[in-house]
Amino acid sequence: MDLKPRLETQLKEAREFSEGLLTAFESPEQWTRQLFPGANHALWFAGHMSLVDNFIISLIAPEKVREKPGFSERFGMGSKPTGDPADYPPPAEVLAHMRERRQTLLGILAGLSEQDLEKPKKPGGPPFLTDVGSFFEMAIWHEGMHSGQVTMTRRSLGNAPVFA
Repeated sequence: MDLKPRLETQLKEAREFSEGLLTAFESPEQWTRQLFPGANHALWFAGHMSLVDNFIISLIAPEKVREKPGFSERFGMGSKPTGDPADYPPPAEVLAHMRERRQTLLGILAGLSEQDLEKPKKPGGPPFLTDVGSFFEMAIWHEGMHSGQVTMTRRSLGNAPVFA
């Protein structure tokens, strides 16, 4: 099987899993619930995923980048999540941006060939990413890593395990 359909399937499945986790969060206080001070919370996760997809877009199709004011400071690498809902945009706004950025990323992937995925990366990405395909792979494992954090917060709210 070629790489492109596998990447597409995994990007969609990772996001479907994340979306399923996020359905447990309802109130602003639940969205910003932290297991300990400074811990990542569900709203931070959603904003962070939008930024990661946007970063990958910037490296492959910079003309499709869409910045949201304040997102880098609130959800970017090195940001310090707080448990105060007033420090964040409404969850619906963050989720809409997260979803739109993934759709844009999937659209970019759809327009690439298998040969495009093998091309060396352009300057600007982390050194462990070597080619265009590796950007999409990172989006998959990175989302999985952070969704594990969301599962813990979800469980702390009394939700049953996703897989029992």
